[in-house]
Amino acid sequence: MDVKEAIQKRQSVRSFLGKKLSLEVIHEIIKYAHLAPSAGNLQARDFIIVDDEEQKRRLSRASLNQMFIAEAPVNIVVCANLNRVSPYGIRGEELYCIQDSAAAVEHILLLAVDNGLGACWVGAFNENEVSNILELPQHIRPVAIIPIGYPLGKTTNTSRIDTKILTHYNKW
Repeated sequence: MDVKEAIQKRQSVRSFLGKKLSLEVIHEIIKYAHLAPSAGNLQARDFIIVDDEEQKRRLSRASLNQMFIAEAPVNIVVCANLNRVSPYGIRGEELYCIQDSAAAVEHILLLAVDNGLGACWVGAFNENEVSNILELPQHIRPVAIIPIGYPLGKTTNTSRIDTKILTHYNKW
């Protein structure tokens, strides 16, 4: 599958088959997600694989009760690593590590499609609760939870604003 096809096929999947995922596939997805761009090549992101049923339920509750998080066979939690942004000071801590994480998230979503899987980018969660559930050290900040698995049924396309409205030249 080429990149344009993966982009066109990517949908937010919130219903999963109960089929187990191979950790080999998840590790391969993370391997390629880690090739996403990174400020100063500092790679200020980490990946946490969550496949424990109780932890998935707790993550769901911490994520505004989005139960599809618990129903997915695996969740990948993408985290910003604040220890890897020191040359950039506050801008690195507040922005670059988030951008690094977001670039990796998009790679994960496209790699899921390429592997016949479905996934969803979840950013609506209580950050402190997620940090406590995963026992994260102070310098690790959860940015996104990505439930991933084999999709159950068809997804529907979402509408998009015409790019002519979104595109501007030199000035607003």
